[in-house]
Amino acid sequence: MNQLHPQQVQQRVKKHLPNAITCANLFSGCLGIVFTFQHNLLFAAYAIFLAALFDFFDGFAARMLKSFSGIGKDLDSLADMVSFGLLPAAILYELFLESPQIEHISPYLNYIAFLIPVFSALRLAKFNSDERQAEIFIGLPTPANAILIASFPLMLMSNNIFYREYILNPYFLACFTLIMCSLLVAEIPLMSLKFKSTDMQENIYRYLLLAVSVIAIVFFKFAAIPAIIFVYIAMSIIQFRIAK
Repeated sequence: MNQLHPQQVQQRVKKHLPNAITCANLFSGCLGIVFTFQHNLLFAAYAIFLAALFDFFDGFAARMLKSFSGIGKDLDSLADMVSFGLLPAAILYELFLESPQIEHISPYLNYIAFLIPVFSALRLAKFNSDERQAEIFIGLPTPANAILIASFPLMLMSNNIFYREYILNPYFLACFTLIMCSLLVAEIPLMSLKFKSTDMQENIYRYLLLAVSVIAIVFFKFAAIPAIIFVYIAMSIIQFRIAK
């Protein structure tokens, strides 16, 4: 049996490591769906955060190792479809079921949650074929949408009556779903969160978003996530308006 040369081993690791991390993203999403079936929305939310971590590091590893491939891009989109499309929709569906049911309407309204994976698929397909999105995003990225949905079970865990009153409200959930679906495919340019350098002027909006996020999470914990997503969209709009 031929023994691989250390350099060959290194080349194989460089080639397959980013895809292995992407597969970990997909595996996390699958686990999250199982947790949702078991009505464990807390662990399902944690699975989204774990998948987002893997989603960040697969791109980071690909850039560091300079290991880019067509299959890697496609695999990343397929993994994101499960972790940031289907899993958050399953969480939303469970929240619909936990909210007060509207007679003759809820049996149909609850399924609106599954518009999330439909529009996530459209978002990911656009991203893969849209050359404008090499440096920026057009529309809300699917991980941001999924993290926002994941914050709901974590906010409910605090047993805050205000959070429960709004989150477990079928009208709120329906409007929220439609708004997020629109944002996923909206022709709104949003800044990429990838730091290509440490230059302050080049990354001023990224640093501001990072500072706001840290402060908000310290004071408001998981309840800060919806506000952070709003600030991210607002800062992006301001950035591109000034750039024009």
